[in-house]
Amino acid sequence: MTLHAIIIGENAKVPLHYVDQVNAVEGRGLEGDRYFYKRGTFNKPQLSQDVREISLLSYDTLTECNSRLETTLDFLDLRRNLVIKNFDITILEDKIFHIGTAQFKIVRTCPPCHYLSRLLDKDIMTGLKYIGGYRAKIVKSGTLNVGDTVIVYNGYGSS
Repeated sequence: MTLHAIIIGENAKVPLHYVDQVNAVEGRGLEGDRYFYKRGTFNKPQLSQDVREISLLSYDTLTECNSRLETTLDFLDLRRNLVIKNFDITILEDKIFHIGTAQFKIVRTCPPCHYLSRLLDKDIMTGLKYIGGYRAKIVKSGTLNVGDTVIVYNGYGSS
């Protein structure tokens, strides 16, 4: 698995952008991102914030979503932070994994929401049904670069 893209944006509801490198900060999120600054759409006291640090998406999701909706959306439109090529949840589930010098753990799925459908004026609920990605927490702060390999941590080093 390889980190294909890093996507961030400083504020809710504004277009996101690609970056080649980012710092992941434990308990905060990706430096420069709206959730890092607590300005994301879902930064509300009644919502659990420990699942807002980062969102992951399989590289193949965009093709499937565009096929379902007959659109030409970009990864930026799907508003997930990290796009992973050759993503395999069975390898990452319930494990700590590295991307660059940071460590992560998946905490739940990231299903599509009505907010994204309204923002894009597309039926994203159908487009991303069962393929909306995952949310992860940052276990250890570090730096990520596009092209980094995703490595599962086995407790004795990496595997």
